[in-house]
Amino acid sequence: MEQVIPGSDVAMSGRQEMFSLEAWQQAGKWFSYEGHAMFSRMGGQGVPLVLLHGFPTASWDWSRLWPMLEREHHLLTLDMLGFGFSDKPLHYPYSIEDQADLIQGWIEGLGLKQVHLLGHDYGTTVVQELLAREQEGSLSFGIDSVCLLNGGLFPEVHHPLFIQKVLRSPFGGLIGRGLSRPVFERNFRRLFGPRNPPGRQEMEDFWHLLNYNNGRGVLHRLIQFMEERRCHRNRWVGALQNASQPMRLISGSADPVSGVAMARRYRELIPDPDVVCLRNVGHYPHFEQPWDVFSAYRAFRKARNC
Repeated sequence: MEQVIPGSDVAMSGRQEMFSLEAWQQAGKWFSYEGHAMFSRMGGQGVPLVLLHGFPTASWDWSRLWPMLEREHHLLTLDMLGFGFSDKPLHYPYSIEDQADLIQGWIEGLGLKQVHLLGHDYGTTVVQELLAREQEGSLSFGIDSVCLLNGGLFPEVHHPLFIQKVLRSPFGGLIGRGLSRPVFERNFRRLFGPRNPPGRQEMEDFWHLLNYNNGRGVLHRLIQFMEERRCHRNRWVGALQNASQPMRLISGSADPVSGVAMARRYRELIPDPDVVCLRNVGHYPHFEQPWDVFSAYRAFRKARNC
């Protein structure tokens, strides 16, 4: 099943409702993971929906979608270790498996028995690891449904930007620490589609989150997840292929990193694929066109009765 949505200007209403970065932080809650302070957000009521953000941003990515989802769901999100307002230890062995340990422990610590998962970019890979664990019987909670936004689900069709490639190189530490705001903005803007690119204040907020707690100093360590995707490709792709719960991919087609080719590969490899393509939308569909993402997600949950 595939749907193509051209995009609508209703997304602007989500922009008006979005939380400022300061308000987002002030409404957060904190907990400890391996001795590190972790930032989280919760809201709404109903069946739990866990939102997992991408690289190199943070949970604030969901701020435009949050007011729409909050009316019908018990929302939970957090800044993963090394991201956003959470701690960013310099010499930590960052990995997708460790982030999955973090998410699993957090959900189990909250006593949740069933959750829905919505992941973007880096967060989609964490979702894949959690799915693999569920299939192996190592989770104490069930996953009722999975929705994925643009991410490197299949490393063979992932096309990283040049700046991402050099961050993975032996000089990545120097590149990350020396990353200037103009270079960051120029590369970051390339990820967005033409309809709703981030404005000046939003770019200021993304830059602030990146720099918080010396974030540029760990970029070269975090980005090694791209190599993890290659090494664990069979496990993580297999988790999608063997999933028993309803799944949908919502894909921004203007994404130069994981857009059209990723959606095409999803249709090739996933049984009975459910794909919604958003035209003229880039790598951050939930930030660019939140109303379209919300509509596609709501329709998915209703159609699958989950």
